Amino acid sequence: MTVQLLNINQPLQSHKVRRILLVEDHYLNRMLLSDYLSYCGYEVQGLSEGSAFFSTIEKFEPDLMLLDLKLPDIDGYSLLKQVQQKPDVSKIPIIVVSAFAFKADQELALSLGACSYFVKPLKLKDLILAIEEQLTYRHR
Repeated sequence: MTVQLLNINQPLQSHKVRRILLVEDHYLNRMLLSDYLSYCGYEVQGLSEGSAFFSTIEKFEPDLMLLDLKLPDIDGYSLLKQVQQKPDVSKIPIIVVSAFAFKADQELALSLGACSYFVKPLKLKDLILAIEEQLTYRHR
């Protein structure tokens, strides 16, 4: 009997890598979160502003999006509104990760289609659980 061991650098063929679009203007936050998500096995595309949001979605085809509400060129609420007007894009779960801690901000984001809302600083374990919950729910 011959046994072939998996190389640790070789991804499993049956496991589809999930793609996450991370929209965060703060460089350090974007890099730390991107590195952590990559370490957890996700393919991550980061954006520092909203201007390339829809073109990146078209090219990258994310399974989930993490969105900061305060961006230099557009606010996240406007992006959430625009997403709802695009049927194909509105199917992609969006988790808001923001420094806006007021309940009104959370309620507005959720009413505009966000599926979850995290206030910075966030607990990474809780974020991963929310991501997995959304990806599992979406791919049933």
